[in-house]
Amino acid sequence: MLRGLALLLLFQLAGESIVFLTGLKIPGPVIGLVLLAVALPLIARFFADQLVADVERASDTLLGNLGMFFIPAGVGVVALSGLIGTHGAAILAILVISALVTLAVTVWVFIAVRRLIAVRTST
Repeated sequence: MLRGLALLLLFQLAGESIVFLTGLKIPGPVIGLVLLAVALPLIARFFADQLVADVERASDTLLGNLGMFFIPAGVGVVALSGLIGTHGAAILAILVISALVTLAVTVWVFIAVRRLIAVRTST
């Protein structure tokens, strides 16, 4: 599992390095994840399936303990509860508006893609 975790961190480092060197506006871990997704089939084919199994085991362990990553956010909410109480109405309004906008954009994209697929299949 240690090799799998090291490989995950290596690809995150690669993604962060690419962002640092190029100035891209994409998060480094996202780039590292894309690189890992491209590299894992190559690693499995040319090197060792055991390394892929190690990455899978490390990923499963991290996902199994994902709740631990939310503890700092929970502590922040408790520590800033006074500020949240003061601006609670604004926060609630922003949450409702952003949810409605997200829903509207999702529906619009679904309709657009459905029309695009219908046009391509009819020709």
